[in-house]
Amino acid sequence: MCVAGATGWTGSLVARQLIASSEFELTGAVARTQAGQDIGLALGLPEVGLKIVATLDEAIQTPTDVLIDYTKPGVVKGHILAALDKGIRVVVGTSGLATADYAEIEQKALAQQLGVIAAGNFSITAALAKHFALIAARYLPSWELLDYASAGKVDAPSGTVRELAEELGNVAKNQLARPIEETLGLKEARGATIGGSQVHSVRLPSYVIAFETIFGLPNERLTIRHDAGSGADPYVSGTLLATRRVMQLTGLVRGLDRIMFE
Repeated sequence: MCVAGATGWTGSLVARQLIASSEFELTGAVARTQAGQDIGLALGLPEVGLKIVATLDEAIQTPTDVLIDYTKPGVVKGHILAALDKGIRVVVGTSGLATADYAEIEQKALAQQLGVIAAGNFSITAALAKHFALIAARYLPSWELLDYASAGKVDAPSGTVRELAEELGNVAKNQLARPIEETLGLKEARGATIGGSQVHSVRLPSYVIAFETIFGLPNERLTIRHDAGSGADPYVSGTLLATRRVMQLTGLVRGLDRIMFE
C-alpha cells in the first residue's frame, strides 16, 4: 500500500495502522514537506526503513497494489489517474472532486480493469447515516441537506454531502413546495441545488465536520445527522475496509455504504 498525504490528519493514522498491520505492507509514503525522513520517525514511531518522498511518481516506483489518497482537491485527480495508468487500484478519501471528474476516473478504471473506491467520508457511522437517508428518501418526498465544517475548509459542500445529494437524486425526486426560481429576494439563500437537493454549507470555528438530512412532512420531521469529533480515528477502519474490497472490484464505487450494504 502507498499512502499519499502520509503525515496528514487522516493519512498519518492510516499509515500508522499499515505499519502495525500483519495484513498490509506500507510500501510508499508521500508527503512533500517531510520528504527524506523515515516515515516511522515522522509519525513518532521507531524507524521502519521507508523514506517519505515528495511525489507520487517517486513512491510508485516500488511495486504497489493500492494507493490510499488523503491529500488535497487540487492534486487528487492527477494522483488517481496516474495510479491507474501504472496498474494500481485506488482508495480515495480526499474530497473536492465533481461529478465530471468521477466520470473520467470511472472511464479510466474500466479501461484499465481496476477498482477505485471513493468516499467523502470513510467513517462507518457516517456511512450508516447516508444509508438511512437513502432509505428514508424512498418514502418521504421532501428533504434538504445541511453541511457543517470548520471555518478553514476550502471545498463546499463537503465530499460527504455532495455524494449524498447526488445519490438522493438517484433514489427519488425531491418535491419542493415552490420552485427555487420563484424565490423572492436572493435565490442563493435557498442553497445550492445538487442532484435535486438543496444543500446549505456552514463554515464556522468549532465545527469539524457534520451533516444532516432533514425530511419534512405535514406536522412532522425526521432528521438524520452525523457529527464527527476532532480526531481522524473514525476514518481508519472504513479506509482499511475499502482497501480490502478494492482488490475485488472493477470500475468506480462511490461511498463506503455501497461496499457495506451492496
